[in-house]
Amino acid sequence: MKISQVVGPRTSEVVEAPDPVPGDDQVLVEVVASGVCTSDLGPWLGHDPANAPVRLGHEMVGRVVAAGRDADRWRPGDLVTGLGGEGFATLAVMDGHAILPVPDGIEPAHAIGEPVADLEEALSRTGVAAGDRVAVVGLGFMGLGLVQLARRHAPGLLVGVDPDPARRARALRLGADLAFAPGELPEEFRTGTDRRTEARLDVVLEATGVTAGLRTAGSLVRPFGRLCVVGYHHTGDAMMDMDLWYKAVTIVNGFCPDRTRLMAAMREVLDLVAQRRFSYAPLVTHRFALDQVDEAFAAMHAGAADFVKAVVLP
Repeated sequence: MKISQVVGPRTSEVVEAPDPVPGDDQVLVEVVASGVCTSDLGPWLGHDPANAPVRLGHEMVGRVVAAGRDADRWRPGDLVTGLGGEGFATLAVMDGHAILPVPDGIEPAHAIGEPVADLEEALSRTGVAAGDRVAVVGLGFMGLGLVQLARRHAPGLLVGVDPDPARRARALRLGADLAFAPGELPEEFRTGTDRRTEARLDVVLEATGVTAGLRTAGSLVRPFGRLCVVGYHHTGDAMMDMDLWYKAVTIVNGFCPDRTRLMAAMREVLDLVAQRRFSYAPLVTHRFALDQVDEAFAAMHAGAADFVKAVVLP
């Protein structure tokens, strides 16, 4: 098989490797599509060439080639998605208990289960009730996914927040009622610096992954409201505003380490995809070949106005 691996800062190479052999509870898949994830950006940007190469790509859709003894409910030809790794390759192994079938009639690149399962699981623990006033702060791939997922709960108001006008325009097309740049938010939506005004939003979903976005999100949630931190905060200080403490805000950690919960959320999201109630079509904006992984990461890192999500198609 062929596999892409990171060998230095911003540098990948495609090499030949032995075909993987599935274990008893695994399946071997021919990789059809693999999403490029923000969480892999750090290893790509800063890999030390003195260390062993790093193989990335955990957002996979693949066609089953073979199944282990305890994964025999899967048949060759089944198109599946789920939790995986080393997916920037022509072949990969996946846990037979952590995959689900791709809905009929859906393009593989529009049925990547893992990233939207993360969003749905976080949303399920935050809770959005009909009539709630909701904000999504950060309108990249994760934020735009949250706009679609939150919309189905019939919020009374759904507000998108992002400094990029192209992202705000996408959020409006995907169902947001209003969209603002952080510095242009109406006073009624945010806590005043002297605390004489209080924000009126019931639920705020933060999807920026940067401290400034976290600060904006905290200013928007009302007393006794809910703030879900979905963004990937692995850089910066990620400090919480103590105003959240004074407002008695419930803070939800959007990360989920439990596979059972993620697979349940993935099943829910794939049902939404099958019903055309959630769509990757406006989110997958860039496609790359296996020997273009560096270009895919570079496009994500640059974040141009036309970029939302990249997929690698081996």
